[in-house]
Amino acid sequence: MKNLWVGMSLLFLIVALFPPIPTAQLTSTESRILFQVQKLLEYPPALEGWSNWTNFCFLPPSSSLKIVCTNNHLTELTVVGNKTSASHTPKNSVISQPTTLSRSFSIDSFFTTLTKLSNLKVLSLVSLGLWGPLPAKINRFWSLEELNISSNFIYGEVPLSLASMKNLRRINLADNLFNGSVPDLKGLALLEQLNLGNNHIGPGFPSMGNSLVSIILRNNSLRSEIPKMLISSDQLQLLDLSNNKFVGPIPSFLFSLPSIQYLNLAQNQLSGALSLNTTCNAKLQVVDVSQNLLIGKLPSCIGSKSSNRTVLDSWNCLSGGISKYQHPYTFCHQEALAVKPPAKTQEQEPKIKIGVVLGIIGGVVGIAGLIGLLILVIIKKAGDRKTQDKFERRSEPEKNSFRPSQMPNTDARHVPQMMRLPTLGLPPYRVFTLEEIEDATNNFDASNLMGEGSQGQVYKGWVRDGAGVLVKCVKIKQKHVPQNLMQNVEALSKLRHRHLVSVLGHCTVTYQDPPNTATTVFIVLENISNGSLKDHLTDWRKKDWLKWPQRMAVTIGIARGVQFLHTGVAPGVFGNNLNMENILLDESVSAKISNYNLPFQIGSESSKRSAEAEKEDIYQLGVILLQVLTGKLVKSTREVDELKLELEKGLTEGQSRLRVAIDPSIQGSFAYQSLKTAVEITVNCLCRDPSKRPSIDNVIWNLQYAIQVQEGWTSSGNLSAQM
Repeated sequence: MKNLWVGMSLLFLIVALFPPIPTAQLTSTESRILFQVQKLLEYPPALEGWSNWTNFCFLPPSSSLKIVCTNNHLTELTVVGNKTSASHTPKNSVISQPTTLSRSFSIDSFFTTLTKLSNLKVLSLVSLGLWGPLPAKINRFWSLEELNISSNFIYGEVPLSLASMKNLRRINLADNLFNGSVPDLKGLALLEQLNLGNNHIGPGFPSMGNSLVSIILRNNSLRSEIPKMLISSDQLQLLDLSNNKFVGPIPSFLFSLPSIQYLNLAQNQLSGALSLNTTCNAKLQVVDVSQNLLIGKLPSCIGSKSSNRTVLDSWNCLSGGISKYQHPYTFCHQEALAVKPPAKTQEQEPKIKIGVVLGIIGGVVGIAGLIGLLILVIIKKAGDRKTQDKFERRSEPEKNSFRPSQMPNTDARHVPQMMRLPTLGLPPYRVFTLEEIEDATNNFDASNLMGEGSQGQVYKGWVRDGAGVLVKCVKIKQKHVPQNLMQNVEALSKLRHRHLVSVLGHCTVTYQDPPNTATTVFIVLENISNGSLKDHLTDWRKKDWLKWPQRMAVTIGIARGVQFLHTGVAPGVFGNNLNMENILLDESVSAKISNYNLPFQIGSESSKRSAEAEKEDIYQLGVILLQVLTGKLVKSTREVDELKLELEKGLTEGQSRLRVAIDPSIQGSFAYQSLKTAVEITVNCLCRDPSKRPSIDNVIWNLQYAIQVQEGWTSSGNLSAQM
């Protein structure tokens, strides 16, 4: 017996010291794919040390790499890198590693390769510096149950194809740059976890099924009421909607969902009072409703007597708690009125009937418009042929002026109604108190100072609803007070448009110090923090995304903003200092003009006749168009003239010459006639004789025509074929 025990012990020792050599191996095809992935990811530390002798199925799992094989096929791939995403980068910190993969990285090529691993059930690619729009081909992972691509730099909308991946149980797209809407996820019957936090998704609430256990949508751009569809979420344990712009009352059913344990609704614009009869699920452990616009008392199950759960309710207008951590009732009442959702009334039913009638009328008008557009295209082509003939007969001096399509001159009374509409989503214009201005800027703290000009300083700040703003301080000379003060304030309140950095309100303070009197106007503006057009054209990642359709959308947005300044308000606003740094792009890459000529800022330039200032704006717009077309930034009039000459030669010498003159990064993304029309109007804007420069209405007409040509070309499949 003793010998048997010794023999068994020796056997165990041998097995421990000399484990059997594994025989399971990935197919050669999948092994090659992993090596390609290693190369496409630019050899991250987690994938170092691989060789032709690496047995991937038996690599020991670590915090940065996990590979799981089943039946000689890869079924799980987890790679965690060290490239910090934008949302995880502390302010003022020094980043030791490049934040994204290099310019040569192609997210489309990467997923083309990766989706060949068709047996994957778990794919996790975290902090690897992935950038670009998520390709629709993601749905080639037909077996995928878990998708985690968090903490990267993936932008654009979530592709519709995600909704077709029926086996998905967990989706994590957090800490990226996604924007816009989310596809309808109701068809994903197995989906249990959804994390879209720290993106720019919105404004609508994503549509999803009832099987979810965890929903994280924090820190996005969602602006709606909390949907009633959540009442059917019997499995929901965690719901985080914090740091958005949800409005309206908090639905009472959220607290009593059968499985709810964690509920975070903080930092929204939720208003009203919760019913005192609200009941809570016994499993509910954490509730955060802080920094909203709630009034009244909290129901007993989440009130001060609820000792079995954590409840955060500060900075509302609640009664019955610690008052020093609450706003006064009037604050919430006023703010709630500003963000009040549209009321539903009994008038909606007849409005629907009227809507049907209007829809029929609109359809008839639309058909007539299409016929008109067809005629327009025919005329345009005929005009192009005539123009080309004229080019051939022109003397050399005449070749410096090009004649794009013309339209009748219009005045402010004929401005399209859409152009007159204020920027959607803005709160009502309001008059701020000095206390609110000081609170927003932290008493004009030096750390919030953005710049200083001849008339005063500009500070960044945050108003009480959490929105970022800019506060421009304009000192008024005594001779202008009070004669023009009210007139200027009235003009200021009209400067609100979708393509302007709009004015949100103002505060006027007069300091009496006899015999001197000083007046300062604090102008509160939107704070657009997504960078300027210059930033987007100098950052190669952003520049590559700005293909021809995107650039056309930006340029016509700028032109419409100028049109509003010139003809949408009375008197018109001219001399607007248009340049690449003053064109800001918001989160949806929509152009907004900043640093335009505010009424209180009109000084020495006001002596210019409006006609001269108007034509100067057209020239500056032409310089912006020139840089958008060529992708080159200009610093002098000489450089403008040189690039303009290149475009003129391209127009006269044919397509091949013109293609050489434009930005190489937009090659293959434009219809030639669309490009040619934009170049023609750009050259005319840059005409040395101001009287020969086109009106802003004519500029918009030509840019709109270029967009219509482009849309027709794209819808025929040309864009996808050439990109």
